[in-house]
Amino acid sequence: MENSLSIISSDMLAAYLQQVPASLQDNFEALRDAEVSTATFSFYTSVSAMASSKIEGENLEIDSYVKHKMLHTEYQPDLTQKPDDLYNAYLFAQQHDLSKEHFLQAHAILTKHLLSASKQGAFRAGNMVVMEHNTGRIQYEAAPGQQVAPLFDKLWQDIDTLKAISLTHTEVFYFASYIHMAFVNIHPFEDGNGRAGRLLEKWFIAEKLGTKAWYLQSELYYYNHVNEYYKNLNRLGVFYEELDYSKALPFLLMLPASLQK
Repeated sequence: MENSLSIISSDMLAAYLQQVPASLQDNFEALRDAEVSTATFSFYTSVSAMASSKIEGENLEIDSYVKHKMLHTEYQPDLTQKPDDLYNAYLFAQQHDLSKEHFLQAHAILTKHLLSASKQGAFRAGNMVVMEHNTGRIQYEAAPGQQVAPLFDKLWQDIDTLKAISLTHTEVFYFASYIHMAFVNIHPFEDGNGRAGRLLEKWFIAEKLGTKAWYLQSELYYYNHVNEYYKNLNRLGVFYEELDYSKALPFLLMLPASLQK
C-alpha cells in the first residue's frame, strides 16, 4: 500500500497502533444519535458545525447555536450565517459519497457567506501564510500557490486508494487524521480550510465505517483542546516544503482521544 500513496504515509502507523486504546472499535460502534435529533434537526451535526466554527473564531456559543437549530431561536444573522453554511455542508456530506467533486461542492456550501462566489470550491492561486485565530501569530506558510492543484490531486488519489482497500477501525482513524493534517498543510482554498479539513476527516470515516461517524464529536474535542490542536499541527514546522511528518503522532492521536469516555 505504501508504494501506491503519494502524500499520505503509514510510517507512524505501528507506533500509533501501540498507543491507541484497544477499545476504539467498541467505542465507535457504541456511538448513537442523540434522542433530541429529528428528521429535520441533527443535534450532533449542529454541535460539530458550531464547534468547528468556533475554532475559526466565530462568536456564538455552542448551546445557543443548538437552540437556534432545534428551537429556531433567532440571533443576529452575522452570528449564524457561517455556522449554518457549515451545517448545510455536513448535511450535504451525509447525503453524498466522498469524491473530489462532492468535496469541492461542500467547500462551496460552507463558504457561501465567507468567500466571493468565484472563490467557493476553487483553488487559490497565490501563496498564503496561515495565522492562528486565537493569537494572530503566524502558524505556517502553506504550499506555494502553483503547487496547490497538483498536490490536491495527489492527496485525492491517496484518498481514493484508501477508500478501495480494507482497513481496520484503528487504521481508518489513523488515515482520517493524516488526511486532515495533510489537507490543512496544503491549505488549497482562500479560506474555509480548517472547517473543510475537519469535515473531510469525518467524511472519510463515514465512507469507511458508516453513518455512526457523524455522531463522533471530534470537532468539539478539538475546540475544547484548541491550543493543543494548533500546537500539534505546529510541531511539523513552519514552511510547507520543510514539514517533518515524523513529528505528527501527537496530532494523529487526538482523533481517537475524542472517542474516550
